[in-house]
Parts: sequence; structure tokens; C-alpha cells
Amino acid sequence: MDTFALVLTVGVALGFTYTNGFHDSANAIATSVSTRALTPRAALAMAAVMNLAGAFLGGGVAKTVSEGIIETPSGEHGMWILFSALVGAITWNLITWYFGLPSSSSHALFGGMVGAALAGGIGVIWHGVVEKVVIPMIVSPVVGLLAGYLVMTSILWLFRRSNPHRTQRGFRIAQTVSAAAMALGHGLQDAAKTMGIVVMALTIAGHQDDSSIPLWVKFACAIMLSLGTYAGGWRIMRTLGRRIIELQPPQGFAAETTAASIMYAASYGFSAPISTTHVITSAIMGAGATKRVKAVRWGVAKNIITGWFITMPAAAVVAAVVYWVVHLAFE
Repeated sequence: MDTFALVLTVGVALGFTYTNGFHDSANAIATSVSTRALTPRAALAMAAVMNLAGAFLGGGVAKTVSEGIIETPSGEHGMWILFSALVGAITWNLITWYFGLPSSSSHALFGGMVGAALAGGIGVIWHGVVEKVVIPMIVSPVVGLLAGYLVMTSILWLFRRSNPHRTQRGFRIAQTVSAAAMALGHGLQDAAKTMGIVVMALTIAGHQDDSSIPLWVKFACAIMLSLGTYAGGWRIMRTLGRRIIELQPPQGFAAETTAASIMYAASYGFSAPISTTHVITSAIMGAGATKRVKAVRWGVAKNIITGWFITMPAAAVVAAVVYWVVHLAFE
């Protein structure tokens, strides 16, 4: 096995984690910043620390990524397939970041894996893609929308006789906790996805023969995700925090609490790699709809949802093209 191919692939995987961090930092903190519960830099620092902690809390999602999406390829050929998958995912992350579109880094990665595998003649575990990627991709936003609406409705009922100014102040404080929970869930989900890719690379290179995650891999992925998060994704933050709906602290708290709960349930209950972008965006829509349905800017929401559906095929096409270029250049 060419050591260069292994080192390059692991390096690109960590680069993907960095782009994942700044692309998805808005998921954890956009609502807190837009409601002025936290200053942007304080929110980013908190999110970076909680992302770092979340990366060490579970490995079920990493196992799903390393064993449940595509068949483990072999040899240098297999390493270039992983490399191409990661480049496809990074490319889509950068495109959607540039346009301020909160698409899913997770589904960009899965699309890249599928596209590179098909181009490289490696089997795709289609039942795993359906069960662990497609179904959660459809179900989690619906759950987020409904749960966000119900949680916010409950808050409105419980605090219906409270002093409005005191309630707003209290929920600004509560949002610090809910944003931290959201960032912890982001680390739990998204760092694990890159860990799964690095484990695949180490398996292909013959450095390990099981799905266990070496400690250095956990540290490397956690640190890169945290650094990317602290770098911040301001374009996407504006979309989530302001363009969908003008949020108030109670709505921000409801959306963050809903999204964090869904991420924990998916990670620990199903080992399902869901999109943090999908759940927080849909939870914001659900919580915001309690004002009135027209308060949500559904035109913006439609553009975001359209982006969700094209993410996997777009990343797959880019990854396939990258694989063909690499194949001509190195194999």
C-alpha cells in the first residue's frame, strides 16, 4: 500500500471535517445569535468546545459510516475511492457555503461515497443507504417540524400568564443551555462520520482489521471539527437565524431543544447518521409557525429543501468525476 495515498486521504478527511465545522457551525448557534442570547464569538467558542466534547461520546454513527454505506474497498484503488468521495463532499460544502445554503455535510459525504464507489466498481450497500440515510433524511425533518411546533406550543401555554419581558430574559439564559446541547449533538454526529472514513482508510491500508476507533483518530477529528466551528459560517448563519423567520428567545430555545433531542435519539437509539442541518432547520420552521403559518418565509424554506434533495446526487457526480481523473493520473 502506498503510504502517500493513505496520508493524503486521511489529510483530506480531516479537511472535510474542518469544512463540516464552519459549514455547520450555524446549526448550533444561529438561533442564539439572532435572538441576542449570545454574542457571535462567545457562541462560536462555546460551540467549538461542545463539539470537541461530543466527539468522544459515541461510536455507533462511525460504525454505520465505515461498514453500512459501501463495501470496504481494497488496495490503493480503494484508497483513491475514499479520496474521491471526500473531495466530492468538500466541493459541495464549499459551493453551498458560498451561496449561504444550509445543506447537509453528512449527505454530501454519503453522496460522495456512493458516487465514487459506483465509478470505481465497488458495491454500494443499498439497503444500508435506504435504512440509514434516505429514511432518516425524510423522517428527521418531519419529526423536527412537528416536534418544534409542539414544543413551542407547550411553551406558549405554560408561560401564557407570565410577564413577557421576564419570560424573554429567562429564555435568553435558557438558550445558552439549549445551544450547548445542540453543539454537543453536532459533535456526537458529525465528528463520528469522519472517524468512520478514517477507520475505512486504515482498514484498507492494513493498519487495523476491525471497526474500533483509535484514540488519535478521535482527537484529530474532534479538534478539526472544533477549529472549523470556531472559524464560523456567517453566510449560512444569516439564512438560519434571520431569513427563515425572525426568531424570539422562546422559539430559539424550542428549536434547539427539539433538534438536540432528535440527534441524541438518532445517535444512541439507531446509530443513524442524520443531518444536523435538516433537524435544526425544520425545528426552526416548526417553532416559527406557532406565530402564524405565514410568519415563516416558505420561499426561502423551499430553496433550502430543494438543496437537501440535490445534495447527494450532486456530490456523487463530483466524486465520480474526481475518481475518473485520479484513476487516469495515478492508477
